[in-house]
Amino acid sequence: MSIVAKKIQDYKVKSIDEMKAAFSASQDFIFTDYRGLTVEQITNLRKQLRTKGAEYKVIKNNFAKLAFEQLSAPGEVADYLTGPTAIAIATKDANEVAKILVDFGKEASVKVKGGLLGKDIYDARQITAFSALPSRLELISMLMSVMNGPIRNLTAALNDIPSRLVRTVKAVGEKK
Repeated sequence: MSIVAKKIQDYKVKSIDEMKAAFSASQDFIFTDYRGLTVEQITNLRKQLRTKGAEYKVIKNNFAKLAFEQLSAPGEVADYLTGPTAIAIATKDANEVAKILVDFGKEASVKVKGGLLGKDIYDARQITAFSALPSRLELISMLMSVMNGPIRNLTAALNDIPSRLVRTVKAVGEKK
């Protein structure tokens, strides 16, 4: 639970409202520890995430706790809002964002703490496993390939009958 002061200053209320606006635009959040990253590395990570329609924000934990509470997020989110925290806010495909963060964590010191995907809380191990899954577009292309297979085979089989007849007639004609 976050600490609420008796009198909240205006700039804090404004910051919390801005976070709520950013958080309400998405349902998928991945929490990371960014300790040890250089400015150049964070900039590079943000560029990679922007290509996938995601934002990477360094946040104040108390403000984020209040914003998530006001958005009725599960209470376990507060467990990931300790220490230096940055949130990857995925507006499109959280799987691709998780892949970028896990891959970037192999070469730099980004540590995935956990995530809130939809209404479900995932720990770091589950986010890593989630990143190994195919993305939404890859799954759609796999499905379309499977659906296209029987039609392709039927077309080939139906096309083979007249072509066999033509080859047989041609072979008979050449023989005579």
